Amino acid sequence: MTECTAPAAEETLLAELRRDSPPSFGAMFLARAGRTPEEVAYRRPSSGAGGGEWVPQTWAATAQAVREIAAGLIALGLRPQERVAIVSGTRVEWIEADFAVMCAGGATTTVYPSSSPDEVEHILTDSGSRFAFVEDESHRAKVAPHVERVILISELGELRERGREALGDDPELVDRTTAAVGPDDLATLIYTSGTTGRPKGVRISHGAWVYQGLAIQAMGIVRPDDVGYLWLPLSHAFGKALLACQLSVGFEFAVDGDVSRIVQRLTEVRPTIMPAVPRIFEKVYAGVGATIGGGLKGRLFAWAVRAGHRNPLADRLVLAKVRARFGGRMRYFISGASALSPDIAAWFGAIGLPVAEGYGLTESCATTIFNRPDDPEYGTVGRPLPGTRVRIAEDGEILLKGPGIMSGYHGLDSGEVLADGWLRTGDIGEITGRGSLRITDRKKDLIKTSNGKYVAPQAVEARFKAICPLAGHVVVHGDNRKYITALIDLDPDEVAKRPGAGDYATFVTSPEIVAEISRCVDELNAGLNSWETIKKFAILDHHLDVESGILTPSMKIRRRAAEDRYRSQLDSLYQ
Repeated sequence: MTECTAPAAEETLLAELRRDSPPSFGAMFLARAGRTPEEVAYRRPSSGAGGGEWVPQTWAATAQAVREIAAGLIALGLRPQERVAIVSGTRVEWIEADFAVMCAGGATTTVYPSSSPDEVEHILTDSGSRFAFVEDESHRAKVAPHVERVILISELGELRERGREALGDDPELVDRTTAAVGPDDLATLIYTSGTTGRPKGVRISHGAWVYQGLAIQAMGIVRPDDVGYLWLPLSHAFGKALLACQLSVGFEFAVDGDVSRIVQRLTEVRPTIMPAVPRIFEKVYAGVGATIGGGLKGRLFAWAVRAGHRNPLADRLVLAKVRARFGGRMRYFISGASALSPDIAAWFGAIGLPVAEGYGLTESCATTIFNRPDDPEYGTVGRPLPGTRVRIAEDGEILLKGPGIMSGYHGLDSGEVLADGWLRTGDIGEITGRGSLRITDRKKDLIKTSNGKYVAPQAVEARFKAICPLAGHVVVHGDNRKYITALIDLDPDEVAKRPGAGDYATFVTSPEIVAEISRCVDELNAGLNSWETIKKFAILDHHLDVESGILTPSMKIRRRAAEDRYRSQLDSLYQ
């Protein structure tokens, strides 16, 4: 077996930070608010007609909201370790409700707002959630039959008023309740996306979240004067890990879950760091290429990228203008949730916007391994957080061990996944000479052709999306087949820019579109081994979605579900 760890200096600093670490995530929040009460914690977009305005909120104001909501929950009868669900898009109120649940001694059950009614029912009943915060009436309709009480976010004022009354009678109520919570107590139940089978509740302790924050602080990659832009779903472990990091370091987040406005928001917020998923980088890469075009302008841009941002002339003439689209202050991006093409990562680095790619699972609090922004190794996900160990088993599976690992699955036997403290990730990887981890594929997703050759479909899919702006989701197929094929779903945003897109079924079969996809497949195949190349493909005449069960709420492909649904189309590619 091969093993890798964090740099020694980071391990030393983490050990120092953990000597005085708070006992719970709620205590960590209250400690942060106490240290920097007048500093800005969050900014939210103004609801005014003018737009472009961001309303600041201090740590003191956030702590007041959290204490009042927590006291309101206790007044409603919430008892220690009982679950409270949150069904909402990313917004400051989500954060306030989450910390309030934990300060009240409860545990948060996170639910994607896009989850189907059946999935919501499963999560709420399996978790035993008593109460639920919801964003709107559509969420209330899905949630109400399965919980004791539903609280609309627009009605938080009423709950806060109840909390103020409770605090008037007992000013130490929330502090006392928070102090009773220990590091091993349940903080969060996050249900896995369920690429196979029904979602399982991952039990994450208070101590695991506290560790996450301190470990990221020990890495020295985030500063108190940073401004983060937070749009990722807080129902996902990645989003929650970012909150832990914020509490530990003390920087501010501009918070808005409206994905359609990311480009606009960047020029308003002018962030210095932004977490995102690979699709965002793929779209930016494709969009810049389409805007630049060919000719002299295209050649100038290609020269500037080759020269890099450290070339003063290239930077002044070209690259600084590209960076200005992101607000002009971006230090680096953070990429997680799925694989990012090494070519795209290197391109962003060349223009002066490095992408630090990381890796983790819900079962490991998402942020487990991370490329240090000042020295990334493209094509890898970097080195472990201090305090975490990574081991490669004899069959190539990645094993993780450390304080951020889950306690287990809610109500289920976790013995097959957790053995001797090591989490079996189900991913295949290798450790480079520099000590970084490279992910090669999912253990169960590896394709073995009828010729006995192994193909990693996720790697092929990621490379294709980097090459082809039109591609949305791609399903590479070929297990026990004689060659590799693919189903291709076109990206709705890119399609909308093209003439004739109104009649979508006709559009995807037009000679121009088929030819464009074919050219991209040829370009992809030129860089693959012969047994990995896509011999045939089909363009779907509709978009894949969560409701159909083909995509998880975090937009990952349920590969087996896709292959079952499109079996006849796949079979036709082998005739």
